[in-house]
Order: sequence, then structure tokens, then C-alpha cells
Amino acid sequence: MQMKTGVEQSVYALLILNFLPPKAVLPGEVISELLGASPSYFQKLLRKLVSADLIVSVPGAKGGFKLKKQPDDIQIYDVYVAIEGKQSLYSSSGILQDMLNLEEKKVRLLSNLMEEAETSWKTTLKRESIGSLAAEIDKKCPPESLTRIQGIVQDRMVL
Repeated sequence: MQMKTGVEQSVYALLILNFLPPKAVLPGEVISELLGASPSYFQKLLRKLVSADLIVSVPGAKGGFKLKKQPDDIQIYDVYVAIEGKQSLYSSSGILQDMLNLEEKKVRLLSNLMEEAETSWKTTLKRESIGSLAAEIDKKCPPESLTRIQGIVQDRMVL
């Protein structure tokens, strides 16, 4: 299993938006610059985040994006689903049943294992939020790095 970079970029975009004061917005191109993301691809990610009700898009010359929910109310799983969708990570092709000439699909060795792993994975992603990751950043990142990002956000935000 490999997650697309869009999920990672989206989580970090939400962390950047978390630096905004309540009534401010940040243009999408500022976020894509900070992340080193392709502006055209990143616009698609932003649309998905808007559709999932995780961020708000304010149109116009003084437009941009901001969080729609409180950071603690945005689970990392929500971001994953917004970008990747809810489809299962594993789908059996029935190889075991074909190999053993089983008429019924009662023997589900790998399917059961994969379902258990997926449930555990989802539980972990649901346990963490943008708020909890922001708190980790505050603890683990050098203050000068955070100050630099906050400065860029403050300079380029639109009120």
C-alpha cells in the first residue's frame, strides 16, 4: 500500500491554514509554494478539501482558503478520505478459492488479515487530528522554523 503525496500535502496545507487568525484567508498559491507542490495539482487537492467540508474557499481578488472546522475536529482520516476516497485498501480476487476449487468463499485467509490491518490503520488515523499534529509541531520543530512559516503566512494572508 502506498498513499499518494496528495494526502501528505493536504495534511500539511491544513497545518499551514491553522496559523491563520480567524477571519483571514490564505491564497492557494502561497500554500503550494510553501509545500513545493505543483500549483495546478494542488488546486485539485484544495477543491477536494472544500468538497469534504474541511476548508472554506473564499472567491475573488481577496480570496483564499481557511479551515472550516476547529483543528481538533479534523481527523487525519478525514483528510485521507477527502483525497483518496473510502474504498477498501484490499480486494480479494478469489485466488485461494480458485486454487482449492472451493465453491463458497468461506475461506478468507488473506481477506480477514487485510480487513483487520485496515481497521487498525483507520483507528490510528482517526485518533490524530490537525490539532494534535499542530501540538507536535510546536513541541518538536525549531522555533525559528515555525516563526519563518508564521511570518510568511502573516505577510501573505488576506483579511
